[in-house]
Amino acid sequence: MAVGRLANVNYHPIEGFQLGTTEAGIKTSGRKDLVVMLAQAGSSIAGVFTTNAFCAAPVQLCKRHLLEDSPLALVINTGNANAGTGLLGDADAFTCCQELAKGLSLNSSQVLPFSTGVIGEKLPIEKIVSNLPHAIKKLDVNGWQDAALGILTTDTRTKGASVQIEHLGQTISLTGISKGSGMIRPNMATMLAFVATDVRCSPTLTQDLLDQAVEQSFNRITVDGDMSTNDSCMLIATGASSLCLDDDSELISKFSKALTELMQQLAHAIVRDGEGATKFISVEVEGGANTQECLQVAYAIAHSPLTKTAMFASDPNWGRILCAVGYSGVPNLDVNTLTIHLGDCLLVDQGGCAASYTEAAGQEVMDQEEIIIRVDLKRGDIKQTVWTTDLSYDYVKINADYRS
Repeated sequence: MAVGRLANVNYHPIEGFQLGTTEAGIKTSGRKDLVVMLAQAGSSIAGVFTTNAFCAAPVQLCKRHLLEDSPLALVINTGNANAGTGLLGDADAFTCCQELAKGLSLNSSQVLPFSTGVIGEKLPIEKIVSNLPHAIKKLDVNGWQDAALGILTTDTRTKGASVQIEHLGQTISLTGISKGSGMIRPNMATMLAFVATDVRCSPTLTQDLLDQAVEQSFNRITVDGDMSTNDSCMLIATGASSLCLDDDSELISKFSKALTELMQQLAHAIVRDGEGATKFISVEVEGGANTQECLQVAYAIAHSPLTKTAMFASDPNWGRILCAVGYSGVPNLDVNTLTIHLGDCLLVDQGGCAASYTEAAGQEVMDQEEIIIRVDLKRGDIKQTVWTTDLSYDYVKINADYRS
């Protein structure tokens, strides 16, 4: 189950970046579950990771390798998160790096490991090690579609996006894939995302651009309010293009806009494929005095089980939205001046039900697959948007049977 049609993605190959995918039988036999990525020498790699205190062994090692060296390779397994696994998990994550490094003639610190799947179970390291050579043999600049399949867990569809921008008569390509369906509430969501580009960019600027794009994309989505132990988002700039970002403010602006839009596409794809989702909901909060209070209100609505179940039922029970705004914690909130809209339908005005509201108008909006909830706080000019889903019977079924 997913919201909206699956769009065909024309994955633009990124010069200097290859992907190889194979079947290792980590959790389920006969499915792609092991991916290797390789960037050319001189590439810049940046990452943003979960803030969960129980961050997984591969996340810890990944962050360390980014500090110690200039990584060029990535290894991703699905079916097992290698989280909550203690020192043994640390050793297994290092073994993944060590064995891939051998196959690619790199240092182990030049490999970044990623895992996603069940928490608390030992990583089947033997299956990974024995199948790494198969993934290496499949390395190809056109390996994006297979890699998009190879990183999925409970996802029902692949998630990818690819764009190109023009500058000074030359073309820059950006291509990315992501995974995630449940345990989605980033600051960094369970989500992984990998984006590559052929532009030249210093490591520092690569990190800055990634931080900015993530803040307006993956850090603005939620399915269930649960933050994973394994969330990771990576940006790889291979430098194969003759164009360099660092000394060109106009190009930085173009690239930043394209990167943010691409990451928003990937983030929206995660929400659309949220576990059991039947609705794609945009919660827009405007008129805020600052970003924080806009997000407080947006997340109060997006995390409200009562609001989300009403969305699933297509029930215009607008009092649940009003209630969530009220308990959001915004200080000195004037409920008599703010307004709440459901689509173009005014729900709340002057502290209560708008005089123009009709149940039929509310129902017309609720019957749609994509819904906008808009709150105007009338306290300033700041606006923020959070994207979320409804809460269905299938969400409970999927997570009740997760380890089956």
